[in-house]
Amino acid sequence: MLAKAKYLSVGALSAYLKRKFDADPHLEKVYLTGEISNLGNRRGRHLYFSIKDPDGKAVIKAAMFSYANRLKFNPEEGMKIFAIGRVQIYEPSGTYSIILEEMTPDGVGELYLAYEELKKKLYAEGLFSQEKRALPLFPKKIAVITSPTGAVIEDIAKTAQRRFPSAQVVLYPAVVQGDGAVPSILKQLERVAAADYDVLIIGRGGGSIEDLWAFNDEKLVRAVAAMPLPVISSVGHETDNTLTDLVADRRAATPTAAAELATPVTLQQLTDRLAEINLRLEGAMRRMIRVKKEALQSWLARPIMRQPDRLYTAYQEEVDRQYERMVRSFKHQVDNRQQGIRNLIQRQQRIGSNLLQPYQERFSRLTDKLNLVSPLTILSHGYAIVEKEDRTVIQKSKDLKAGDAIALKFADGEATAEVKGVKND
Repeated sequence: MLAKAKYLSVGALSAYLKRKFDADPHLEKVYLTGEISNLGNRRGRHLYFSIKDPDGKAVIKAAMFSYANRLKFNPEEGMKIFAIGRVQIYEPSGTYSIILEEMTPDGVGELYLAYEELKKKLYAEGLFSQEKRALPLFPKKIAVITSPTGAVIEDIAKTAQRRFPSAQVVLYPAVVQGDGAVPSILKQLERVAAADYDVLIIGRGGGSIEDLWAFNDEKLVRAVAAMPLPVISSVGHETDNTLTDLVADRRAATPTAAAELATPVTLQQLTDRLAEINLRLEGAMRRMIRVKKEALQSWLARPIMRQPDRLYTAYQEEVDRQYERMVRSFKHQVDNRQQGIRNLIQRQQRIGSNLLQPYQERFSRLTDKLNLVSPLTILSHGYAIVEKEDRTVIQKSKDLKAGDAIALKFADGEATAEVKGVKND
């Protein structure tokens, strides 16, 4: 008999296996492929089913919580899938299962992974969170980039014509799937950006993820984000989501919805709105006229309006009083100024006399002195000045000789003479 200490309970074994499973890094994230089985087991927001090998020899239970927010497709019985999740043991029953985080139909697994990787990259750059531009209320020109042969352009043109006939819809034909789709759409984006449009609709009809893959191209997504006008993306059906949808200013589930977004009001709505505004304006105008008319009648009924001269009589009397005060004040100022000028003139005359008197007295004394030494004063005493013909004054007798012509200047005139002889002392 073995010792009882070596025996484990079922719960202990299950707990041990659970710890092993939780600690195993290879079971933390498992990439699994197989077929969906027992899909009918759905509980509210959670999905419970099985994944089996195509030959049916191996099967594992699977669960996905809140699957409606995670899946981009509708899972069906027998559908081959790619799934990503973690393996765990449910202790009460001792069974193991895979808890799925992602699931895609077989054939698009690699594309889906590439989609998620690029989505995370662009999200980190902030490309999806940049401010969305407002759509024009009354668009004049709408550019459409899509296939020229599909139903997309027909639905858009019919809807725009029905809702807003004045809007011009211009098609820029492009390849919308396959290898040539991306360069074709990029070329048309450049043409639209260089022209004058109010809004752009870009898209195509429904299809597989491979058909829609061009609208997940990084170059195309960045080009849409850099467009200088608002962009409406209408790619695939309502359940389809592309990166172009995320970066566009608006996302439309159908081409018709895209055209309705591009023409936010119909011509009939605009006409009805204008008629409503016109009625409101007319009513408001009538009310305002009535109120103003009543106010005018009330004013006209006042006594002051019957005797309008009462309005300004008191003011006229006040004007007269103020005028008289102004005249008196002005005359008083003029009299003061004139008296001040007379005082200044008298003061100036006194100052001038006082300043000139010393100079006048000195001038008189100098004049008297000059008169004492003046030749005219000397001549008046009986003297004369002798000059030669060249006006040279003769001071000594030796300056003369017989025969010289001389001039004699007296106090009252001149006389001419000729020297008969010279006697020097």
